[in-house]
Amino acid sequence: MQRVVIRPLPSGKTCHVHPFHVCLKGTESSVLCRDDEDYDAMVKIIAVSSRRKDVIVVIYTVVSNHCHIVVLAPSQAEAFAFGEEIKRMYSMWFSRKYDEKGALRRIQTSAIWLDSDWSVRNALAYVPRNALDNGCNVDEYRWSGYSAMFRKASVPSGRPVSGLTRREKERFLHTGENLGSVRWMLDGEGHLIPASFCDSKYLEQAFEGSQAFFLKTIGSLNPAEMSQKLVDSPRTRVTDVEIFKSVEELSIKWFSAGLANLSFERKLRLLSYVFRTRKTSSHQQARVLGLSREQVDSALSKLNAK
Repeated sequence: MQRVVIRPLPSGKTCHVHPFHVCLKGTESSVLCRDDEDYDAMVKIIAVSSRRKDVIVVIYTVVSNHCHIVVLAPSQAEAFAFGEEIKRMYSMWFSRKYDEKGALRRIQTSAIWLDSDWSVRNALAYVPRNALDNGCNVDEYRWSGYSAMFRKASVPSGRPVSGLTRREKERFLHTGENLGSVRWMLDGEGHLIPASFCDSKYLEQAFEGSQAFFLKTIGSLNPAEMSQKLVDSPRTRVTDVEIFKSVEELSIKWFSAGLANLSFERKLRLLSYVFRTRKTSSHQQARVLGLSREQVDSALSKLNAK
């Protein structure tokens, strides 16, 4: 299969994009979605965030305390920023609706590069399989992009999002930004139609155009194994040497300079990324980034307060 493909991004720029699994995961006490209105808001926030952060949604599933999305993005940094934007937007929604400040601080974001055919196919199958966590059949679950896949017909008719007034966009999409160029559609109940914003062609190509192959992969998955690879392993503690190597590479990629030559402000940007994606301690982060323990603790306390 062709994992890296050329696609036009939401911004209109055409480039090579890579597949990533993005996850927002809460704890048992951090429930993301309490009712259908919350699920609907999360799906729409996924779509709006993909446009803001210039990534392409392939498939997604939202359940009560986590959501999984496979996206196509130019780099892991963009994929992770997309996950953080979902968290930021949904936190605002949650706070306004329930008047609970800081309730989602313990939500973790991860973005994992799918670097093999096996990982792509299994991630694409694992995402809709999460519908079983809410006690629903995969093909009947409303808050998933599954229905967009292997459609022989065109996108179901509905109301074009591009024609909504500003007030309607704020009501239905929770944003007032310009959406005049999107092809998204709302169904008769005001829900976003998955087939209007998911890149079904990528998933179908991954399974050689065979829905039977897709369903067989869903049925044969080991969910514990996939959870460990896509959700738990990004938070596995690693050595100073491994952390330093990955952060040094990220520093060069982001800033075209090694850690030793970075300003304090740029080191804090790296600290935020490491904090969100790795299981590490403030001691280790201070050692790797060349900061004092006090500087790291102060920065992390501000991150936790957001």
